[in-house]
Amino acid sequence: MPKNLVIVESPAKAKTIEKFLGKDYKVESSFGHIADLPSKELGVDVEGDFKPKYQVSKDKKDVVKKLKDLAKKAELVWLASDEDREGEAIAWHLAETLALDKEKTRRIVFSEITKKAINKAIENPRSIDYNLVDAQQARRVLDRIVGYELSPVLWRKVKGGLSAGRVQSVAVRLIVERERDIQQFNPQASYRVDAEFITADGSSFRAKLPKNFTSKTEAEDFLNKNLGASYRVSDLEKKPVKKSPAPPFTTSTLQQEAARKLGFSVSRTMSNAQRLYEAGLITYMRTDSVNLSNEAKRGAEDAIVTSFGSQYSKPRNYKGKSKGAQEAHEAIRPTNFANQNVNAERDQSRLYDLIWKRAIASQMSEARLERTNVKIKVDSSQTVNEQFVANGEMITFDGFLKVYLEGTDDENVEQSGLLPELKVADNLDNKFITATQRFTRPPARYTEASLVKKLEELGIGRPSTYAPTISTIQNRNYVEKGSVDGAERSYTQLVLESNSIKEKNLSERVGSDKGKLVPTDIGTIVTDFLVNHFESILDYNFTAKVEESFDDIAEGKENWREMMKDFYKGFHPQVEDVSENAERESGERILGEDPKTGRQVSVRLGRFGPMVQIGTSEDEEKPQFASLGPDQQLSSITFEEAMSLFQLPKALGHYNDEEVEVNNGRFGPYVRYGKKFVSLPKGVDPLGVELDEAITYIKEKEKADAPIYKYQGLDVTKGKGRFGPFIKWNNMFINVNKKYDWDNLSEEDIVTLIEDKIQKEKDKLIHVWEAEGIRVEKARWGRHNVIKGKQKVELAKTVDVSKMTLEEAKALLEKNALKKKRTTKKTTAKKK
Repeated sequence: MPKNLVIVESPAKAKTIEKFLGKDYKVESSFGHIADLPSKELGVDVEGDFKPKYQVSKDKKDVVKKLKDLAKKAELVWLASDEDREGEAIAWHLAETLALDKEKTRRIVFSEITKKAINKAIENPRSIDYNLVDAQQARRVLDRIVGYELSPVLWRKVKGGLSAGRVQSVAVRLIVERERDIQQFNPQASYRVDAEFITADGSSFRAKLPKNFTSKTEAEDFLNKNLGASYRVSDLEKKPVKKSPAPPFTTSTLQQEAARKLGFSVSRTMSNAQRLYEAGLITYMRTDSVNLSNEAKRGAEDAIVTSFGSQYSKPRNYKGKSKGAQEAHEAIRPTNFANQNVNAERDQSRLYDLIWKRAIASQMSEARLERTNVKIKVDSSQTVNEQFVANGEMITFDGFLKVYLEGTDDENVEQSGLLPELKVADNLDNKFITATQRFTRPPARYTEASLVKKLEELGIGRPSTYAPTISTIQNRNYVEKGSVDGAERSYTQLVLESNSIKEKNLSERVGSDKGKLVPTDIGTIVTDFLVNHFESILDYNFTAKVEESFDDIAEGKENWREMMKDFYKGFHPQVEDVSENAERESGERILGEDPKTGRQVSVRLGRFGPMVQIGTSEDEEKPQFASLGPDQQLSSITFEEAMSLFQLPKALGHYNDEEVEVNNGRFGPYVRYGKKFVSLPKGVDPLGVELDEAITYIKEKEKADAPIYKYQGLDVTKGKGRFGPFIKWNNMFINVNKKYDWDNLSEEDIVTLIEDKIQKEKDKLIHVWEAEGIRVEKARWGRHNVIKGKQKVELAKTVDVSKMTLEEAKALLEKNALKKKRTTKKTTAKKK
């Protein structure tokens, strides 16, 4: 056993660090936290001093045993978890759970996994920072109490299986309020006037009126005044301007820019950044800081001078805007600026390229531009007060723009182009003038990245919380990614060309919510209930104030237990009062009366989701129910739309002696043909579908499902599923990636795909006991599964399956079966 044991959180990090340390060091992983609050109880002493009841989870017991054995044999134990509050808590849990001797224990931190950084950390060890530990405990305990006490209230008053959280519920509130702003928005029309002019040498450029006309009459009047008019340059102003680079990335800005430029979700960005960090390619990726170390600035300068020349280098410092900037003390940057590209998976390479460019650009010279503003006078027989304006930019020195330009979320930003050479009094020919009807836009729905930006602006959450918060609100079905392409809207355009005015009727697609965050009915109802009864918890200022308290605890300015006592004494009585006295919330809206029966028609949240109801429980006749479609919401469905749902299922007739009907399902409208189901194309109204159209969809489905090849005597079919195109053979689904021409798969392609899949399945197998029907195979995330028939037992990462025997595999399966049996009995007993 080497003299030194180094403990980190992840195997990937351990593997990288091990390369830098000699034979006297053994690096092991704790696989994240080894202790946490219990899953089936509150685990906090709310009657006393709020002491948490930490437990080692079952899947970590083998890890703890192994680390304890290694720690006893080592002369020194180095706790090398991340340098944020979460990492400090992991180090503390390790020290406590492994009962480490303080004299033999060292805490080390580093913001990058390089040989130099690791050696420097070992030369400068410190003790565990208990202020950081307390800040992490405060967050964990407060969030546990809020979730543990609020969630049961939601089960009683709204619907079973719901949950609430201090940050997640505030994030959902932001999305719900934005959706209501959009629904209440009333677009205002106006007419924007654009023109194209031609200079004496034939060069053309665009200009516009700096104001819009409020009506079509005003726009027509202006165009009439331009009939037979001439144009000349009345004013021209040129001025030099400088453009400075953006600072290097923080967690928040990386998430925003990766969304804009790479199309990454927040969680995708963070998982790839984590891998780059663990591979030693970038600095720590959870940070509010925009600082770069002096060493990093020197590295950037060398790379800039070598690649672009000394005129492009300008070392600079940045000051962060974040109120509670904390955790790692550097921005996100490459560990070695000389490495412009890295040999890694595609997503990681693309993200690294973005990080490298942003960090390098931050240390480069300003771009120098010449900005031109031109005014164009209308000379007409009628008085025209308005002048056209044109703006242009010319880059005189590209500076940092040679490498990088920050993206923007503002869809209304107009890019300035180049203007031809112009002088005051130059005469211009007009090619055309358009007056186009434009509508004011509602507030934009949040994307994942813009939500992170808003949370950061409000001081809610910290770098480590953004990604899990956004994942949680989607996993809990409070928010979903929009899938609507938008709707067609007509607009008018007046065109003055060749000295005559024509009117065009055009259309545009508006209201697209693809990829945007849209609240679900349940998200809206839960938000309304929480705002009505727990306004302080859902208050933006309160949530930001809590974050400030966590920061004060981290700096030793506040006692975390006192903070918890102060919070709980007001929170708990409120929970009890609402639990006893609040009325149930279902989001009910009364839409009108059924014209046939005169009974009330309403929409509300039911046990199985949003539904329409005709009648009430007080009526003699039982109420009728119909589920809302996937694109319908309680807050916006109309009376007509609600009543039409009772026309489904609709019988259409017969095809090949099988009954055909159309209906709405959980995943959208469909045609049922015998026992087969055919999804209707997006946007098709099931009520408008007749037999002939349904038969067309059935034939298309039959054609798509028809075998395309036979391999080893078995049919090969093709289809498109949730994860993209696939072929199916021998009950095996095989994904078809982009390197294949999906529409024209050759015989060779099909055979290659099947044989590759067969080999991949073989490679997964660790053990096969055919006589017993038991196998052990690789699973995701470095885990393994023991499988027999439909029974599957997932093993922890730490279990070494290479030497597993048949008896051990049988024992695991039997234990799992008994556990399931006991659970089922308990559940049945409770129901009785």
